[in-house]
Amino acid sequence: MATTKTLTKKAPIKMARARRSPETTTAVEESALNELFIDELKDIYWAEKHLTKALAKLAKKSTTDELRGAIENHITQTENQIIRLDQVFESINKKATAKKCEAMAGLIKESEEIVESTEDGSITRDAGIISACQKVEHYEIASYGTLKTLAGILGYNDAAELLDATLQEEKQTDELLTQVAVGTINQSAKSEKA
Repeated sequence: MATTKTLTKKAPIKMARARRSPETTTAVEESALNELFIDELKDIYWAEKHLTKALAKLAKKSTTDELRGAIENHITQTENQIIRLDQVFESINKKATAKKCEAMAGLIKESEEIVESTEDGSITRDAGIISACQKVEHYEIASYGTLKTLAGILGYNDAAELLDATLQEEKQTDELLTQVAVGTINQSAKSEKA
């Protein structure tokens, strides 16, 4: 299973903004792109905070220890990613605040529907949970990829590095879920009666 590097809250980081001239800093802060970047940060911040609760429910509903372990590992990883997002906000001198992420709210609702529509203790439920989790991972990969790119364009180099670290973790989690699905879950679920 993938290892998770533990972060410490409020780890010191250099402020990327200090490397810009005052004129450039003001222009960036007042740009529509900067507003979009901050709005998207708030969106993913909400998403990650709500995802930890949803993942805990999915772990409890998982049938196999292998899937449960993968989800529990991702819960720890997600908690660390929230800390990293706090650091991103700090690096751009903004207060970490959340804005409801409609996409994540929808994905969480869909995962609950999958659990409700599958039989308790079935391998098919695990296949459904993996499907739901991978949809979340793909949303996160798209979000963090975009945020990393925007941070780089805006000159938030430290933020871009932090966002890239999370992006790489999300890709690893997606790969792990694929391995669990292809390795055992999907084949076992294929023979379950409806």
